[in-house]
Amino acid sequence: MGLTITEKILARHAGRDRVEPGEILWVDVDVLMTHDVCGPGTIGVFKRQFGERARVWDKDRVVITPDHYIFTADPHARRNLDVLRAFALEQGIPHFYDAGPNRYKGVCHVALAEEGFTRPGEVLFGTDSHTCTAGAFGGFATGIGNTDAALILGIGKLWVKVPETMRFVFEGPLPPYLMAKDLILQVIGDIGVDGASYRAMEFAGEGVYALPIEERMTLCNMVIEAGGKNGVIAPDKATLDYISRRTEKPFEVVTGDADSRYHSERAYQLSDLEPVVARPHSPDNRALARECRDVRLDRAYIGSCTGGKVEDFRAAARILNGRTVTVGTYVVPATTAVARALDQERIDGKTLRQILEAAGAQIAEGASCAACLGGPADTFGRLNGAEVCISTTNRNFPGRMGSRQSAVYLASPLTVAASAVAGRITDPREFLA
Repeated sequence: MGLTITEKILARHAGRDRVEPGEILWVDVDVLMTHDVCGPGTIGVFKRQFGERARVWDKDRVVITPDHYIFTADPHARRNLDVLRAFALEQGIPHFYDAGPNRYKGVCHVALAEEGFTRPGEVLFGTDSHTCTAGAFGGFATGIGNTDAALILGIGKLWVKVPETMRFVFEGPLPPYLMAKDLILQVIGDIGVDGASYRAMEFAGEGVYALPIEERMTLCNMVIEAGGKNGVIAPDKATLDYISRRTEKPFEVVTGDADSRYHSERAYQLSDLEPVVARPHSPDNRALARECRDVRLDRAYIGSCTGGKVEDFRAAARILNGRTVTVGTYVVPATTAVARALDQERIDGKTLRQILEAAGAQIAEGASCAACLGGPADTFGRLNGAEVCISTTNRNFPGRMGSRQSAVYLASPLTVAASAVAGRITDPREFLA
């Protein structure tokens, strides 16, 4: 019996020829990422366990990317940045992307890809549950806690239980009204928020490879919303082209065997799918967008690691070009590179920024996680009352974007943009020619 992509990567990083689901292995780590929320805690555990003068196992494999609470006057958030700065200076860590005009990158999951850290066949851990985003590049990537991250800082290894793999195949060409967000919300609605608990979610099929790289990142980003351990997509030419433009570090592409054994397999015909939303207060509370047309909105939000990439803003601009929003619409680029792209990418001779601003959207001055995790009271786009919001973010639990009294609907950038124009939840097909 052959091995899946996930099994094969873990086997190689454990020095094994093969592994079985359920086995616990010591695996070598290629990249460890942390940020301003969990970084200080990780550093504290590392120093307590390894000593105040301990050095990290490999400074070139540590990436520190503050992103969550950057543009705030909150003293606790500012203190977290001070802890990261002191540690990066002490350890001589070259990949510390400090807040500021020269080094700052933005949301860690998108920045990791932009900076060439998401390589096929590698093992990447991060102190954030959406680290699974990086599996879109054919590696094993997952979120861990501060204690595990501190152990990696010290020895460069971690215990990992080999997950079973669930396979999801999307067949047929991609309709112009569907995005990766629709696909993953369809899956989560089918299997539930615990349907993939500690399992790998592997995506395949013509529909998946029709998606741009940034859209594949969205697919893998939200496997954690189904309880998944990691998401993964086998690399193709588009993957390798993306990576080769961003890093010269060698890597080895890993693909699953033809006779791999899967926990389960689900197949979808894209022509049968429609734009969907996740209703409050769970990502698996799925409904068709057209079924929610009576839901009136107070605001719309386009941003986050799931919905703040260039491809997301291209999609939103398709709807907003020449139209005006009727509810408060907040736009947050995921990274500084995405923010620059808003002034470079054009539709009908107009930049994405011009289209969004002409439509009445408010664009954040800086790239960050912003309201996706609520944040301090001065966080851009934060929900402050019993508002009904449609958002491209990945979670809609009570209080996730600020106020516990709010109601958040999750949807694709196409659906969010259409809904922002209509003032109610709207199927984007109403605006697409």
